[in-house]
Amino acid sequence: MILLIDADITAYQAAVRAEEEIQWEEDIWTIHSDLAVAKESMIHNINKYREELKVDEYKLCFSDSENFRKSLNPQYKGNRKGRKPVGYKPLKEWAMESHPSFSKPTLEADDCLGILATKFKDTIIVSMDKDLLQIPGKFYRIGVDGTGELLEITEKQGTEFFLTQCLTGDVTDGYAGCPGIGPVKAEGLFKKHGFAWKTVEDAYIKAGLTAEDALLNARMARILRADDWDFKLDKMILWKP
Repeated sequence: MILLIDADITAYQAAVRAEEEIQWEEDIWTIHSDLAVAKESMIHNINKYREELKVDEYKLCFSDSENFRKSLNPQYKGNRKGRKPVGYKPLKEWAMESHPSFSKPTLEADDCLGILATKFKDTIIVSMDKDLLQIPGKFYRIGVDGTGELLEITEKQGTEFFLTQCLTGDVTDGYAGCPGIGPVKAEGLFKKHGFAWKTVEDAYIKAGLTAEDALLNARMARILRADDWDFKLDKMILWKP
């Protein structure tokens, strides 16, 4: 068994904890960060997950600086304007050099987690991100309070979550989904017509959009699996229904 840790989140949290405000004069403040504190915090969290799940082996999954979804849809995550915490970049570089890690060109950490989890099976994904509910297998979902819940996602549950996101979209990530369809209406459509791609496509067409619009939203929503990555060519395979 191996833990697949969402290192984007782990590093971000560690870098935030290492930040400290300093007042130099009455109206002059700066933010200081001690990288040693950030490293210690990140190691603490990694070890915490290992102890809670009783698994020693782990791999840190990081996002690449480029993102293939933005090339498909420039609005993807366009509303995220906040800064990274001070020291995040050198902390990430240190973690990738000194710990087992995995990152691929144009992929997000979620995609790396999904690819490894569906290729090797004997894994536990560790993350706060609900999008990973579409990946079959073990998922240790971390809450905002730091506590975790170990879930077992079936293939059926993963597919249903993915298809639901194709309809509802994700405002936080900057893709709208099908106009007028939220979780309740999506549930009703799938209950009536079945969990199938045709149900998604028909909903978009009925809303005055196209099959291409449905496919674009699906590619925004889909967390990559092993079948979506060409290991020989080291490149992503765009999802097709």
